[in-house]
Amino acid sequence: MKLKKLVKDIYEDNSSLPLIDIKKICTHSSEASKNSVFVAVKGFTKDGHDYIDEAIRKGASAIISDSKNLDFFPVPNIKVKDSKLALSRIASKYYNHPSRDLNIVGITGTNGKTTTASILNSIFKANGYNTAQLGTIGTITDLYQTTKTLTTLDPINLHRKFRDFINERITHIVMEVSSHALDQSRVADVDFDICAFTNLSREHLDYHHNMENYFLAKAKLFKMLKPSNIAIVNYDDNMGSRIAKASKAKVISISKNKNTKIYLSEISHDISGIKFVVNHNGKQTPINSSLIGEYNIENILCAFSIALSFGIEPKVIQKGVEQCDFIPGRMELFNLKNGAKVIVDYAHTPDAYEKVLNTIKNIKMEKSQLYVLFGCGGDRDKDKRSEMGLIAEKYSNKMWITPDNPRTENILDINNDIIRKIKKNDFETFTDRGKALELAINNLTEGDILVVLGKGRENYQEIDGKKVFYSDIEIIQGFINAN
Repeated sequence: MKLKKLVKDIYEDNSSLPLIDIKKICTHSSEASKNSVFVAVKGFTKDGHDYIDEAIRKGASAIISDSKNLDFFPVPNIKVKDSKLALSRIASKYYNHPSRDLNIVGITGTNGKTTTASILNSIFKANGYNTAQLGTIGTITDLYQTTKTLTTLDPINLHRKFRDFINERITHIVMEVSSHALDQSRVADVDFDICAFTNLSREHLDYHHNMENYFLAKAKLFKMLKPSNIAIVNYDDNMGSRIAKASKAKVISISKNKNTKIYLSEISHDISGIKFVVNHNGKQTPINSSLIGEYNIENILCAFSIALSFGIEPKVIQKGVEQCDFIPGRMELFNLKNGAKVIVDYAHTPDAYEKVLNTIKNIKMEKSQLYVLFGCGGDRDKDKRSEMGLIAEKYSNKMWITPDNPRTENILDINNDIIRKIKKNDFETFTDRGKALELAINNLTEGDILVVLGKGRENYQEIDGKKVFYSDIEIIQGFINAN
């Protein structure tokens, strides 16, 4: 695409630009080459403007930067007010606005995004749609599954992937939308059809600084919607009504009570799964799911409501929910040969801890011991660490406190933050998560339950800026195979 055409919507004075044929857009100077445009974006720890000279040395044919006072460059320097937004604009344009030709659902909230997306993806497939799911567990289609990336991709990779989906005849996309992505304009040019809000609780305050900023980031998704779009909003969360008011779209309110458009009745759940009735448009649809946990009722309801908004028949929705029998790394159950159980869950917020552990406490056998293995991430919100420690203490008979992506922080400091307010001496701290997990599993006897929180199906630990291979699942499965 010619440079003039590419930047037409972000740069008014493009008449003086040379006739350069752009074949690549990049934000990393190492990826710059001839006929590429380098977009200088300020990140959380690094500023792309500091790498402009390197990008030019690598062959970049043009630069897009913000309004900073920069030196003269031997290639065109297109100055814009917001280079992150400019990146979104040109990425969509370069790939010919692919999101306009797809049916796209965006799901946001602190917890439940992956589970809701997975259930909805199962319903879509039950209805015969060619689908793709994008989020924390990667990109999932019937054609391939990629490894874990950012919850929401950067604009270049996102719009490139949308174009690939169209070429692969995929029609329906279910994607998780993170608060970081919304704040950084990664999805500013995605043409969403339906967006859903699950809930809001403490998370990412190292980035957003306070809950109000966190809420405002989430609300951006719903402000993007047009009157012809649909917003599915969980009114059981106290931020639901604020989300609804922020949007011009048609709002479909959902909850577990009768005060919303779609609501539930006859709810029951135990170790075998969930049952309830969805009340919608004067009709009732019974739902059976093998997923466990009261909080998954909200996730199923959200997926049900999105599918219904697409015009999918309730019988098909029932089938799709039933076929989604587990979510990788979300309340994933492993039965040991000695009669004990290990449950793996990605929970890494106080709210998620409360929901997961309360669920397990209520469904376990009366005399069973409940153990919890967990840690907290480094270089992230430190104030939530002691809160998570107290929640784990409340529900467990013993805690195994371990690393969970310590990043550049000292693991001993993180562990001390976790145990700071704990009053019982029912815990052990470790600097090696693998050794702690092996010890905890070997400690289990018949009827005991070990809950392993934080990493889900991640296969690495982030330590000192490097990703080191590590898998809770592999250790658990290895123990089962050996015993």
